[in-house]
Amino acid sequence: MATFDDLLEEAGSFGRCQKRIFAMLCFLSLPFSGVYVGIVFQGFTPDHWCRDSALVERREACGWSLEKSRILTAPLVNVSGVLQHSSCDQHEVDWNNTELNCDPEGLDFSGVAVTPCKEGWEYHYQGRKSFVTEFNLVCSDGWLVDMYQSTLNMGFLVGSFAFGYLADRFGRMKSFLISNVINVVAGIGLAVVPNYIVILVLRAIFGFSVKGGWMAIYVLLTELVGVKYRRTVGILYQMFFSIGLLILPLLAYFITDWRWLQVAFTAPYVLYFAYYWFIPESPRWLISQNNSSKALEITKAIAKENRKKLSSHFEVLIGDEVDSTSASLLDLIRTPNMRKHTFILMFNWFTSAVVYQGLIMRVGITGGNVYIDFLISGLVEFPAAFLILLTIERIGRRLPFASANIVAGISCIVTAFIPDSMFWLKTIVACIGRLGITMAFEMVVFVNTELYPTCVRNLGVSVCSTLCDIGGIVSPFLLYRLASIWLELPLIIFGAVALVAGGLVLLLPETRGVALPDTIEDVEFPHRKTLAFYPVTYML
Repeated sequence: MATFDDLLEEAGSFGRCQKRIFAMLCFLSLPFSGVYVGIVFQGFTPDHWCRDSALVERREACGWSLEKSRILTAPLVNVSGVLQHSSCDQHEVDWNNTELNCDPEGLDFSGVAVTPCKEGWEYHYQGRKSFVTEFNLVCSDGWLVDMYQSTLNMGFLVGSFAFGYLADRFGRMKSFLISNVINVVAGIGLAVVPNYIVILVLRAIFGFSVKGGWMAIYVLLTELVGVKYRRTVGILYQMFFSIGLLILPLLAYFITDWRWLQVAFTAPYVLYFAYYWFIPESPRWLISQNNSSKALEITKAIAKENRKKLSSHFEVLIGDEVDSTSASLLDLIRTPNMRKHTFILMFNWFTSAVVYQGLIMRVGITGGNVYIDFLISGLVEFPAAFLILLTIERIGRRLPFASANIVAGISCIVTAFIPDSMFWLKTIVACIGRLGITMAFEMVVFVNTELYPTCVRNLGVSVCSTLCDIGGIVSPFLLYRLASIWLELPLIIFGAVALVAGGLVLLLPETRGVALPDTIEDVEFPHRKTLAFYPVTYML
């Protein structure tokens, strides 16, 4: 009896058929980037100050600018050592009963009482309509902006588990079809509902289906190609997310209303329904469901498109996956090396999500040109994939992984202390940090799979990667709440956790050139496995 890997070698490990499927499925990562970090534009918070209807009437009569109105309305407050006009308080003045003419120069507000905003806010829109301005999510309600991103990550967390089960139970393509239906319904609902609480609920549902479908397709891609192409295909699939990041600021520049931008994020999922008829189910999954005849039929179609011909002896196929039904959560922490790997990987998943997402969202609050800043920071992600592919087989996994975290950490801390007057230096150092954390984020995925034995590999990756979504839930609160104290404070926190993550990675074993462990004993006594496969002992 033959395994599917034997059959795939003869049908073509990465032939014309797989390249077509790969090209089609990579487009799924483009809208995913908008869903993931679209809050930078959808939740853009412009300069704002208290609205006073009497002063607005006086401004319109006298032809004052918005800035002049703000100066008269808002008291000066100390923000991170800098005096600026308050966004949340106003002078308690009855403008209808003042003798103020159209020349307000020389007014003395000393001794005038200060009160929180009573009639809402005025915004310097800068051409954008965000949900922040629509629902007045500023000052004491600013935390509700954080919830927009956190509920998405809550959906990611549940969706990863739910669609992991659905994909194993009903197949990769059926799960993808289900996710697409939910994507379209929840995505369009987000664009039209008038209530913010309902928007948060739909946002969680949208995250649930988008992440679940994206992961099901990631698995399908790696199952359709030969072993030696899996890592490259996985990295390039993620790289299309970076291409989506470059398209996003261009899209946001021309679509200035957050609701229409949401429609733009959702529209591609309508087109993806057609994929169900052009992309086959995973033959590996079919074999695991004892449906070898259908798997053989699909593989013959793949071979035909690849202009290959299968041998006639491939009649009975067996799965090449080890049964993991007996795997337990305790297996991940019961023995010393497994425990060490689990905690280090969990912390790295958490760190990657917190720092990566935090650095992207920070672009929207730094006060520069949000479109250009976002584009520049997105460009630096491209070298990450190529640096990984260049180093992992030459240097190994551990040093590039650790270095990426350490570089990200140092860059974040250094950026925090570079003055704003040195704009280009600050931008360059921040971009280096973004490059580092992007590398770390992409590497943690396959390092995780290489460190766990076959019997608990799927379980281990699932458990550790949940910390990614938990990090995503925490990240907006860390960024926006700490930035309200001092704009650069989040960078110092991001830098500290990245440095710790990089140091912890150095405690992991090197996996380059080492056979994947099959049992927990292989992890606890790695030299036995190495000596069994290689005449030379690799130093770990």
